[in-house]
Amino acid sequence: MHEMGITQSIVAIVAEQAAGRKVRRVTLEVGKLAAIMPDAIRFCFDVVAQGSALDGAALDIIEIPGRARCLECGAEIALGEIFGHCACGSHRLERLAGEELNIKSMELEVL
Repeated sequence: MHEMGITQSIVAIVAEQAAGRKVRRVTLEVGKLAAIMPDAIRFCFDVVAQGSALDGAALDIIEIPGRARCLECGAEIALGEIFGHCACGSHRLERLAGEELNIKSMELEVL
């Protein structure tokens, strides 16, 4: 499960940016095409955060839908998986969204 390693990195980055302050909430953006399971990140988060500035923090995950532009006809289409095809039949797609993994925000405890 590579989500454990990803979650460890997220917690480390947020803890570093918090600079010793208590983190109350973390919001992530995870693309539907990113090969990352949001439920696995949620499962790992509480375990990985124990004993850190993120211990007890809430985790919000915003799932970003997949979108692509057809390189043949220029149409923008929704993608439910990494590979797809346009209504024109072309498989030549430029992915525009859905591969993200971003720490969107963090909420710190007020001193």
